[in-house]
Amino acid sequence: MEYISTRGSAGALDFEGVTLAGLAPDGGLYVPRDYPRFSEAEIAAMRGLPYAELAVRVMLPFVTPSLSEDELRKLCQQAYGRFSHEAVTPLKQFDQQHWLLELFHGPTLAFKDVALQLLGGLFEHFLAKNHDHLTIVGATSGDTGSAAIDGVAGRDRIDIFMLHPKGRVSDVQRRQMTTVLSPNVHNIAIEGSFDDAQAMVKRMFNDAAIASSLGGRFRITAVNSINWARLMAQVVYYFAAALQLGAPERKVAFSVPTGNFGDVFAGYVASRMGLPIEQLIVATNVNDILHRALSSGDYSAGTVTETAAPSMDIQVSSNFERLLFDMGGRDGAAMAAQMRGFEASKAMQLTNAQREGASALFTSARCDADEMNRAMAWAKDHCGEVIDPHTAIGLHAARHAGIDPAVPVVTLATAHPAKFRDAVERATGQRPPLPARMGDLFEREESFTELPGDYDAVAAYVTSHATESA
Repeated sequence: MEYISTRGSAGALDFEGVTLAGLAPDGGLYVPRDYPRFSEAEIAAMRGLPYAELAVRVMLPFVTPSLSEDELRKLCQQAYGRFSHEAVTPLKQFDQQHWLLELFHGPTLAFKDVALQLLGGLFEHFLAKNHDHLTIVGATSGDTGSAAIDGVAGRDRIDIFMLHPKGRVSDVQRRQMTTVLSPNVHNIAIEGSFDDAQAMVKRMFNDAAIASSLGGRFRITAVNSINWARLMAQVVYYFAAALQLGAPERKVAFSVPTGNFGDVFAGYVASRMGLPIEQLIVATNVNDILHRALSSGDYSAGTVTETAAPSMDIQVSSNFERLLFDMGGRDGAAMAAQMRGFEASKAMQLTNAQREGASALFTSARCDADEMNRAMAWAKDHCGEVIDPHTAIGLHAARHAGIDPAVPVVTLATAHPAKFRDAVERATGQRPPLPARMGDLFEREESFTELPGDYDAVAAYVTSHATESA
């Protein structure tokens, strides 16, 4: 499998290359040159497999020849052996049409564990083979940081620097990052929004001064969903859910709480691989750039509004570029020009081809605070399920999507409700407790560094501390 950049001028890489690189040197995102496709018989043969084995079947075409099947199987067994539920991503029923896919049974109670537990193992495997050192720089609006830190804490040849917007993540989310005291973990709280932090990370990837200061044996990479390996791992749970609901003979729809577009793009990849998906519902909060883009073609960034669903408080959705690239005929030069215009003006109109191509599979919905709270209340009062604010936004969109009642609709439950205790309690009257394995979180010591929202200050901190830990 070869991977190419959405902006056309970076050289093609194999799976190992894109995993360690993260972002392409031309500023683009890596995608497969061609999507592998399973037949109906091949998909049907996946029914009943344990999750780790299903992951091997789905991901093997993407990793060959960088990993053998046995190497991939070992990494999957290690990654998914740390989940608290035997099914890894269990499926629950709300009512006759609506289902809940619980993605929060990993170590940090968020869907990102599904990918980042595997990614940590991939990093360590490739680095040991090449005797390299990896400097991970990431930005988080909440869950990516803790999941990434848990995935790589204490691993050899890796340092991780995680930026989060000061005061804009929940107390549980913050403590899940800042109470990990491993010497290879560096937490940074910056003034500003997630978009500010993400912009700094992207800039570091193309900063020659950082590359020079880190030296030849250091590589800088990303762990958020701009890294292809993360998206690849998330494709698996779409197969897991659809197979349980009758695929490949029966179509299934998915409603996905969406901020950076990575989770829902994984659903698109599953569709390209032959999984019969009726519709992908992009569920946003009031930071609705994706809803505006898909419904009217207006991809224009506004001011980030803080909400009770902080992982969705985003106005620039990095992974959307991957979809626009595919819908625009995979023209790298045209994509590069379109993104340069957006980066300069923070405004962009989708082309007719991009809008029409996306509308074949995607729809979208915007959910405000009242609608979110009503969805949380409905889930508890009518189904006995306590869900978090992000999941509630997905559920609201699912219940108002008008999909044929014969088609099951799966809402992705992206976080454990205890990660957002205050918001859940306001909506339902019930304060969800942390699972026992995390019950002492608020007694643990915290360690993090506060920095201004200034690129030079953050870059200097990263380079000096990465060098010290060499």
